[in-house]
Amino acid sequence: MNAVRELGRFGLFVGSWFRASVTRPPPIRASIEEAYRIGVLSLPILLIISVFVGTNLALQGYNAFAPLGGQRLIGMFVALAGVREMAPIMVASMVAAKAGTEMASQIAVMRIRDQIDALEVMAINPLWYLITPRFLGILAVLPALTMISIFTLTLSAYLVAVFQLGLDGGEFLDYFAQTTILTDFLYCGVKAFFFAIIICFVSCFYGFHCKPGPDGVGGATNSAVVVSAVVCAALNYLLSELLFGGRGL
Repeated sequence: MNAVRELGRFGLFVGSWFRASVTRPPPIRASIEEAYRIGVLSLPILLIISVFVGTNLALQGYNAFAPLGGQRLIGMFVALAGVREMAPIMVASMVAAKAGTEMASQIAVMRIRDQIDALEVMAINPLWYLITPRFLGILAVLPALTMISIFTLTLSAYLVAVFQLGLDGGEFLDYFAQTTILTDFLYCGVKAFFFAIIICFVSCFYGFHCKPGPDGVGGATNSAVVVSAVVCAALNYLLSELLFGGRGL
């Protein structure tokens, strides 16, 4: 019953935000600032993670296929595991851990300091003022971050396969190109779009419903990142089944 009650509160929260947002123009300047904070400031750590994910994919793919004499198939393995699955969920998890916790903690601090109540006193809808810029900002940058992650992990996997494992670079790219088509990148963008929505609303929801005191801020932040990660992981499977399930290679 608690889970159902919480889900109902979340639905009412999203509905209230939607009603508040459709009646007002979008805050363009604030949305650009949020996009910079979420996207550009997250880029260094994303590049580092993507590099090592790509190198691990190449090494583990080689270890899996070499006993069968199929080490030349690493390019296909990177395309299937890296492009379709690892990059979208990895970017979503990283953004949830960094930007999502920032959203939850910032709004939670405003809640316990009565700043949200002050916005209402000034006739400013806090849902529109606090959520809409974050929503538009994360929608703008998460698909772009996913494409950057795909390029980075593919490049690092290629370099490991060619210069460390001694494989033919042409074969790597050939199998990668045969396995990956343009719609794969579109589907990754679709995944990123839904992940952005989940991360933003879940983080802001827990920030708005923060309990009093410092413990409340910590609890809201922790709940935001845990719920975002779990929901994104489950949604990643459902979207993969829907987008890739009947297509095979």
